[in-house]
Amino acid sequence: MKTLLLIALTAGLAGPVLAQIPQAPFPLTYVPSVPVRIEGMPRDLPRAKGPALNYAIQLAKAAVDECAARGERVSVLVTDSVGEPVVLLSGDGAGTRSQLITSTKAAAAVKYRMSSGEVEKKAKTDPKLAAEIAANPNIGTIRAGALLLMNGTELVGALAVSGAKQSLDQDEACAQAALAKVPLR
Repeated sequence: MKTLLLIALTAGLAGPVLAQIPQAPFPLTYVPSVPVRIEGMPRDLPRAKGPALNYAIQLAKAAVDECAARGERVSVLVTDSVGEPVVLLSGDGAGTRSQLITSTKAAAAVKYRMSSGEVEKKAKTDPKLAAEIAANPNIGTIRAGALLLMNGTELVGALAVSGAKQSLDQDEACAQAALAKVPLR
């Protein structure tokens, strides 16, 4: 069916072909592949406003160390103001899944301009928000563990932690402790 749709799109016959495809029970979103995204970008596109690299490394390391001291093996992502990665550290023994989850947590924090834990709480009582999150290909499932990096009222980026097993609150607690040890400057 995908080949048929591609042929129909290039031949200008998308309407009749799309009418034959059963309606999905959820909103469909086109997410371009990484190679398509790369080809569509100017080569010299600068990174959005974000934390300095050295600061991002120190902050991510502090979060990994804080969780390790609590017996947790986690991955930590520090992003810029639009949620693009600046630094990703995966602690010794952290699962690959935790690396991916950090990006969903950071995406939620940046999109909704609050910690992902706050977004999670709001979504529990707001069905419209919960549906919006579920349909967002960059978030999907909301989880606590990402905090905003703010310079006064200006969003600079996000700090996301994922992988703690003892308690769902540990990811965010490690992030908070890391920010306390390495405040944004």
